Amino acid sequence: MKPIARLNHEFVEHIPTDIKTGTLYISVQYSTAVHKCCCGCGNEVVTPLSPTDWKLIFDGETVSLDPSIGSWSLDCKSHYWIEDGNVRWAPRWSKKQIQDGRARDRRAKKQYFENKQRVTEATPDTSKSSSFGPGGEDL
Repeated sequence: MKPIARLNHEFVEHIPTDIKTGTLYISVQYSTAVHKCCCGCGNEVVTPLSPTDWKLIFDGETVSLDPSIGSWSLDCKSHYWIEDGNVRWAPRWSKKQIQDGRARDRRAKKQYFENKQRVTEATPDTSKSSSFGPGGEDL
C-alpha cells in the first residue's frame, strides 16, 4: 500500500473496530485519537490526548496533532506530523534518537505530575470555610 498524504477526521464517542485507512478517529470523551499508520503498513496508531502526550488542534475544518507521530514500536518506524489534515514526513530516527526521545518524554511526564502534585498540595482546602450571604451574614 502507498503512503497516505492526507487524513480525513471523524469525531466519535467510541473508536470503531474497523479503522479505515486515511481516517483519523477522535474520541474527545476518551481523550484518544486512532488512525492506521500513514506509511501504509496497516498498523493502528493510538495517540492519547493529554498535557503530557499529544495535543489535538481543531480549527473548525481540519485537525492537527502535536507533537509528531513516531511509530517507534512498529516495524516501519514511521515518523510524521499531522498538520491541518496533511501528513508531513519527518526524518527517520536512529535507535539512539528514539531512546533519547523516550527518556525525554518520561522526564517531562514526571516533572508535569510532580508540579501538579505540588500545586494540589499548596492549594488551601476551602471545603471547611464558611459561606457568607450578600450582607456578610453566615449562611
